Amino acid sequence: MGQLVAVTEKPSSTPGVVRFEINRTLSGQGHERFRSVVDAHGNTPSDELARRLFGTGQVAGVHVYSNIITVDLEKGYDSSGLSDLVRDMYMYWKPGVEPPSFADLQPEEPAADAAVAAPSGDGGDDALSAAAQLVPMHLLERGRAAREKWNAKQG
Repeated sequence: MGQLVAVTEKPSSTPGVVRFEINRTLSGQGHERFRSVVDAHGNTPSDELARRLFGTGQVAGVHVYSNIITVDLEKGYDSSGLSDLVRDMYMYWKPGVEPPSFADLQPEEPAADAAVAAPSGDGGDDALSAAAQLVPMHLLERGRAAREKWNAKQG
């Protein structure tokens, strides 16, 4: 699953430089330069692609402008395999890899304390207490504060 990126590899007139043109924009209308993996510290698609390209050991620098990726190759290396890396950039599932289940992706919720989960003083029953244990703690606190505010206004 995921979307393949259509990649066209074009050689440059400068030796050791290769250009990739893809079917989607990575940086909008801004230029992004990466001289090393240290420069790729963000969470943008350009940053992720630069980290992957530098991870091959074949790349000395990366420049991204919209849908054009210019790669400076390390001396003695060619561009073999780099277009596949760009093409598979948005692939999040590959054959042989088990996708995570919905339960695996859910964050762990802390168990609600019985004293906080049970409504105090408004005649709540056990069914409400059991249901309240399923509600996230910050929502219970917000609801309790709203009830107190409303009760104070009512007199």
